[in-house]
Amino acid sequence: MKKNESLNQPLQPEPQPSPLIAKRARVKPLPIHQGIQNDIKNKILSNEWHPGDRVPTEQELMVVYQCSRMTVNKALSTLVAAGMIVRKRRKGSFVAMPRAEEPLLAIQDIRAEVLASDSMYSFTLLSRGIRTITDAVEAEHIGIPVNARMLCIDVMHYADNLPFALEARQINLAVVPEAADEEFLDMPPGSWLLSNVPWSEGEHSLRAISADDVLSRQLSVSPGTACISIARRTWLSGELITFVRLIYPGERHRFLVRFGPSPANVQRDTPTPV
Repeated sequence: MKKNESLNQPLQPEPQPSPLIAKRARVKPLPIHQGIQNDIKNKILSNEWHPGDRVPTEQELMVVYQCSRMTVNKALSTLVAAGMIVRKRRKGSFVAMPRAEEPLLAIQDIRAEVLASDSMYSFTLLSRGIRTITDAVEAEHIGIPVNARMLCIDVMHYADNLPFALEARQINLAVVPEAADEEFLDMPPGSWLLSNVPWSEGEHSLRAISADDVLSRQLSVSPGTACISIARRTWLSGELITFVRLIYPGERHRFLVRFGPSPANVQRDTPTPV
């Protein structure tokens, strides 16, 4: 009978899963903290959570994901390091604002830049003094004559109490003598210059550096963190106004260059408030 004959047929081997399927079957599930991290990241990237939105507290996330506080903290710390969320003391965690953009073909007011990101701006004057540049090599590097008197100022700028940029500035007192009597208590040096001193030409020199132990403490980043260093010089009718070096934590900033089709479109001769 056909039914019995079918029973006597040799058994066919069962189809084996493809190597790809077998490999997938051996993949271990994500650690809980990474799953939380990916979930929050997706909410931010999909605009379900917008810049400035408050992130649920660690206690709230513990309830949602049924895990320990240590696990939640590990996920949030990774997102903080990636620049996707920020922690504000006594306020909680928030979705980070878009990274600051500084046009490289313009002189940006750091105070205005911070305020434009809906962050609270503050600054600290770290040091202030007047020195005479007697070294010919240093004078040539800065772009001033030997024996020029320079007002030297170090400033830390903050956004929501987080270090935003470290500024080391020298102001040529032969061009801006009134700066010698300015204490810069209410307005940082860069903003003061922008408001009071016209300029006709500027120069930016940008390079990447790694934060050493001293710089990492100043900027509240880990040693070795990539930072952006901008050296800026501005002139008025060929005379140097100021030489400044600004150091930014790299993950908190990006820089924008906007240009036209011809160098003729760039105006350099008309003095503009810095």
